[in-house]
Amino acid sequence: MKKLVLTSIFALFLTLGFAQNKTIVKTANAPQPAGPYSQAVIANGMIYVAGQVGRNPETRALAEGGTAAECRQIMENIKAILQEARTDLSAIVNTNIYLTDVNDFAEVNKIYGSYFTDNSPARTTVGVAALPGGSHIEIAVIAVAKD
Repeated sequence: MKKLVLTSIFALFLTLGFAQNKTIVKTANAPQPAGPYSQAVIANGMIYVAGQVGRNPETRALAEGGTAAECRQIMENIKAILQEARTDLSAIVNTNIYLTDVNDFAEVNKIYGSYFTDNSPARTTVGVAALPGGSHIEIAVIAVAKD
């Protein structure tokens, strides 16, 4: 009986479209993943952008100039990924920012804020001990996909 109920629930889940196929987003205008992950995935009307560090998409080198330069590069990389997904920064609903030095928060807040003119997304900022490749900042976002 339990198995039949679970099977029925799963069938309903599929019928209603909650287990849609995911679409991988890939662009040459943002750094290519350094591991087994995608730049972004579209699933069930949402775009999940993988955490981005401030790497130049062509050279893969970290932006020179510390946290501020890396933050600007990250935001440009996120813009490129969202553009490939046929949307823009205005579609972002949630942001997670990771900083190796929380003393950089005010500077990051100013730069990050300059990318949003109205209706800023929800955001979490966390201090961390270290980030990949000596990065000072990493940003991951979730956006609403356009139909």
